[in-house]
Amino acid sequence: AIKEILDVVEYGTLALCSEDKPYSLPINFVEVDGSIYFHGSKKGRKIDTIKANQFASFSAVEPYSIIDSDFSSNSELACPATHFFKSVVVDGKIEIVEEYDEKVLMLSSLMRKLQPKGGYKPLSQEVYKKAINATLIYKLIPDSMSLKLKFGQKLTQERFDMIIKNLEKRGSKKDMETIELIKKYYAV
Repeated sequence: AIKEILDVVEYGTLALCSEDKPYSLPINFVEVDGSIYFHGSKKGRKIDTIKANQFASFSAVEPYSIIDSDFSSNSELACPATHFFKSVVVDGKIEIVEEYDEKVLMLSSLMRKLQPKGGYKPLSQEVYKKAINATLIYKLIPDSMSLKLKFGQKLTQERFDMIIKNLEKRGSKKDMETIELIKKYYAV
C-alpha cells in the first residue's frame, strides 16, 4: 500500500531542520528500491539545510473526498467536517547521489512517473550529460515508513450510511472513488 501511494502521488512535503529552525517544502519525488529520490539545484537553502542536518521527514498525501459537516450529522455543527485520504510518512537520512548512473536511473524513473506517455529521448543519451551533472540528486534512505488510511473506519452505521448517500448525491468522480474505499475499509 505504501508503494502504491508513492507511485501515484506527484509531490510531497520534505521537512528539514537546521539550527533548531524547521524548513519544509513541496517537492516532486520518485520512490526507487525503497528510497525516496529528489532533485534540485546544487545551491540554495534546501542543500544548505541538508548539509547542516541530514535527518529528514517526508510526507505524501493522496487526497480523496472532503466530507462536509452535514454529510454525516444533522447537528449543524462544523465539527463533523473532515477529509478522507491515504498518506505516507518517511523518516530517515538524506544522502547526496554522486554516481552518474544512479542519477540517470532516478531522473528516468521520475520522468516515467510524471510523463508516462514518453515523448522524450532517453536520459542515458549524451545530450543530457551536462544537465545531469549540473543537477543535484539526493535520496532519503528510510529508517521508518508509516501509512495512514482515513476513510471513516470507525463510523457508526448511521453516519456511514449518511456519508455514502451524500457522496453519491454530490457524485463527483473522486466521490465515487471515495465510496469504494469507505466500503473497503469500513470496520476494518
